[in-house]
Amino acid sequence: MATVVLLRHARSTANGSGVLAGRAEGVHLDDTGRTQADGLVARLADVPLAAIVSSPLTRCAETVAPLAAARGLVPVTEDAVAEVDYGTWTNRAIKDLVGEPLWKVVQQHPSAAVFPGGEGLAAVQARAVAAVRAHDAKITAEHGDHAVWLLCSHGDVIKAILADALAQHLDSFQRIMVDPSSVSVVRYTETRPFVLRMNDCGSALSGVVPPEPNARPEVEVAAEDAVVGGSTGR
Repeated sequence: MATVVLLRHARSTANGSGVLAGRAEGVHLDDTGRTQADGLVARLADVPLAAIVSSPLTRCAETVAPLAAARGLVPVTEDAVAEVDYGTWTNRAIKDLVGEPLWKVVQQHPSAAVFPGGEGLAAVQARAVAAVRAHDAKITAEHGDHAVWLLCSHGDVIKAILADALAQHLDSFQRIMVDPSSVSVVRYTETRPFVLRMNDCGSALSGVVPPEPNARPEVEVAAEDAVVGGSTGR
């Protein structure tokens, strides 16, 4: 199967002001975020991309725009990886939400958390994971197992995808950090996903690119198997 680069959108105006933006309109990247978005072109220079898939929200579209232009790719909009619908929590200050009874549920038992007037985190995970796997299968069919593609989404959505890839219960997903403009990388196989990077905010990413089939050594374990003793590197 292909390899997916999970990119959280760059820093937004809501991130800077401590507001839970959710699906609110008019949330753009701030100056730091625009710098981060421009920097993705160099960060991913050694990573061939077969496709770019993005949440429909403006901050994600702005994040991938420089990279898409540099690669000559047209981002595919995917509603199923949009931000969590936080309902009445949308556009409220984080400092005010901390005192809400639901806050403790989100922290300690997120699989049971349903935002008033919005959606539950378990439903978010289900829609997002299904969308990632569907796009991954499609891109693999079109470009081969060595293909790499990028998905730009949001913090809680990516955390939910990573929790699934790690076979972690959703109630543990708050242990995962996903910062603005960070990259996490997952390679799905027929047996299990491999998590190659998490919350990477700056290093070169050429190491996550799978070798072309003709560049593989003569003796190699199957793509879906883990190397006993650990990866031997490249």
